[in-house]
Formats: sequence, C-alpha cells, structure tokens
Amino acid sequence: MNTSTSDSEYTPKKSPHNEILHSRSIEALIFMGLFSFIFGGLALEMGAVNLVNTIMRTAHDLLMNTVFFIMGITVISGALGKLMIEFGVVRLMEFLLAPLMRPLFNLPGVASLGALMTFFSDNPAIISLARDRKFASYFKKAELISLCNFGTAFGMGLIVMAFMFGLGFFKAAFIGLIGAVTGATISTRLMQRLIRDAEFNSSDEPTDNNDTSNETICFKSEGGVFLRFLNAVLDGGKQGVDLALAIIPGVLIISTFVMIITFGPLDPIAGYKGVAYEGVPVLPWLAGLAAPIFKGLFGFNSPELIAFPITSLGAVGAALSLIRMFLAKGIVGPNEIAVFTAMGMCWSGYLSTHTAMLDALNQRHLTSRALFAHTIGGLAAGIFAHFLYLFVSRLG
Repeated sequence: MNTSTSDSEYTPKKSPHNEILHSRSIEALIFMGLFSFIFGGLALEMGAVNLVNTIMRTAHDLLMNTVFFIMGITVISGALGKLMIEFGVVRLMEFLLAPLMRPLFNLPGVASLGALMTFFSDNPAIISLARDRKFASYFKKAELISLCNFGTAFGMGLIVMAFMFGLGFFKAAFIGLIGAVTGATISTRLMQRLIRDAEFNSSDEPTDNNDTSNETICFKSEGGVFLRFLNAVLDGGKQGVDLALAIIPGVLIISTFVMIITFGPLDPIAGYKGVAYEGVPVLPWLAGLAAPIFKGLFGFNSPELIAFPITSLGAVGAALSLIRMFLAKGIVGPNEIAVFTAMGMCWSGYLSTHTAMLDALNQRHLTSRALFAHTIGGLAAGIFAHFLYLFVSRLG
C-alpha cells in the first residue's frame, strides 16, 4: 500500500490567533515609537518632571476655570433652548426660516428644524430627526445624507455664541454666525454633489414624499403653563449638564496637548518651571511656514492662533478653552473672534462625530466624502467671516 503523502499535507497553517497577535505587535511597536518620539522630544526640551507637572496643572486649570464656565453656559443655554421648544418659539423660527432652506441648502423647509435643534444642543441631534420616518420622508436620499453636514455646521451654536458674548464680542460673534451659515451652504451643497451618483445602502431608507405642503413635526405639550415651564427648565438644564460632562475629555485631553505644542515657557529667561500652559511651540513654528496664507485668508497676525481651528476639528468645546489664553497674551481681537465663531460652529468637532452619524444612517461608506465637503465648508466659513468683518469695519 502506498503510504506516501504529499508535502503539502504537512504544511503548517497559520493560526488566526497568531496573525492577529502579529498585526497587534506591529501596531504596538508603531504606537510606542510615535509616543516615545513625541513625548520624548517634549521631555528633552522641557524636562521630564516639568512636562508631567505642566500636563497635570494645565488639565486641572482647564477643568476649574474653563470646563465649569462652559458648563454654566450649557446649563443656561440648555434650559433656554428647552423653553423655546416647549412654548413654540422654535416652531415660529422654523416657520420663518423654512423658505430659505431650498434656495440656500437645496433642502426642504422642514430641515430648518434640524438646524435649530443642533444649534441649541449638539451635532447628534440631527440624527434623531433623520431617523424619524415622518421627518425623513420629506427628503430625497442625497438630501437626507447631507443633513449630517448641514446639522453639524450649526452644532453647539448657542454655546459658542454665548461664550463669545460673555467675552464682550457681540458684533464679531454675529459676523461669525453669518460665516457659519455660508460654510453650511457650501458644505451641504458640495456633499449633495459628491454623492449624487453614489450607491446608498437600502436598509432603513425612508420613502421620498414629494408632498411638502404640510411639512410639520409635532411637539407634544402636556400640563399647565407653570408645570411645563418648570419641566422645560429642569430638563434643559440637565441636558446642559450632560453635554458639559461629555466635552470634559475633549477639553482636558485635546486642549492640554494642543497647548503644550502651542505655547512656550511663561518666562523665557527663567526657562521651564512645570507650571500650567507651558510647552514647546511646535504648532506656531509649523504655522509660521504658511503665515502669509493664514494672514491673507483669516487675518491671523500670530501663528499661535491656528491652534483654534485645528482643535475645533475634534472638539469645539476644547477649542473654546484656548481663547482665554489668547486674550491673556493679547493676540486676539474682533476679527479673530469672528473667524473662530464661524469655523468653530461650522466644524464643531466633525472629525469625532461624522463617522458615527453616517453609521447611524447606515451610510458609513460615504464618510470620506462628507469629511472632505465639511472641511471645505469650514475653511470657507472662516474666510468669509474675515472678509465680512473687514467690510463691516470699513463701513464704520
């Protein structure tokens, strides 16, 4: 009997576990290399002890002096927003804004409700509306997907505006709001154009409804006026607390890191002491290479100011925490506030929310197009706000 067997039968097969372990090992080595390069370089410049002390003290100061300030704003604005919804102000604003939706954003009039909801809260509010079948039935497929860009452009708008008002920049904040609307228009229409010929996933798709004569979404109100007022204030305030708690990681982690690579030692003569807000100014050095571009497009006179739009890519709450430091250094004015308001509101941390929002609509494969469109929209918002501020300033 022939007992010979081919060598292929004895070829050892790679275990899936070993393949996963191999890929994770490579990933771990890359991470450790990058981590050591970044923080090792900072430690060599600042000193390891000073670096650790600066990180802890900066995070603590941000928590005590910025996060709780933002929390106060979110609680008040949350209560105000809930009151406006409860007593029909949002419905009135929706009615007034609805005629602008098609000419500006190529969206049905009911989309104005989405802008108002995200303006009074945060980006994900648009998803709860988009997944509502009655609301979604007024949209074509491409229009519904573009709601992610449209809603994000107004995310945390009331909080951003209130923060700027608190610093005394009323006119600049309103100019920034107009810039954000411009960015929203460009982002939404560009997104619709990019996905015009795209294939959409069929699950959970709403049916188009061309009858837009009765575009209304109902808000039910129960109980007497006083009870409705009390419930709205308390519920809105609670939502404000939840929102403030949600932005704490972004503020403490992202802002601390951005500040460490933005600002130098507080006293250049004495050197590093490990106090809050010290660091190695890597970001201004990089921005300085393109300083004429930032000066021409946004009117930035200091390369450090580029830290705000970069931070707002991930979390606008974290970006707001930078402004007080800019004011203390005397490098920010009304023009910069207008640009910050426009870009902060329009971008509103879209890098951290867009994927989840499109995933909720079962259209994750369109994420790259949405990110590209919104990047262009945010840049356009800042540029428009800058030149609008210059125009208004010339008028006196």
